[in-house]
Amino acid sequence: MSPFKSSTGIYENLAGFLIYLFAFVGGVIFLAVERRSRYVLFHALQSVMLFGGLMVAHALIVFLPVIGAVVGLLLTLIGIVLWLVLMITSLQGKWIKLPWIGDLAERQLNRM
Repeated sequence: MSPFKSSTGIYENLAGFLIYLFAFVGGVIFLAVERRSRYVLFHALQSVMLFGGLMVAHALIVFLPVIGAVVGLLLTLIGIVLWLVLMITSLQGKWIKLPWIGDLAERQLNRM
């Protein structure tokens, strides 16, 4: 367990795990309630951007004939792998930053 607690009273690594466990919704909730922990806020932002982007991509590929099903399956597999990796690494207290999305989340965090 992380020795640090977020402003919610939950250990930071457990909060990070919950953010990714509940994907987009968990990120939105922790963005609304967290006030202090940069670790928790970063993971909440990254979760919202990643899983929100995946939801939008899934909604848009419906309009692709033939290849849409293949792309949808690929997005689903990528989403599941990222979901598992991010849950495990955040529970371990690691600050894992995804390419592009992590950079966007970090820039947004610096503006907060």
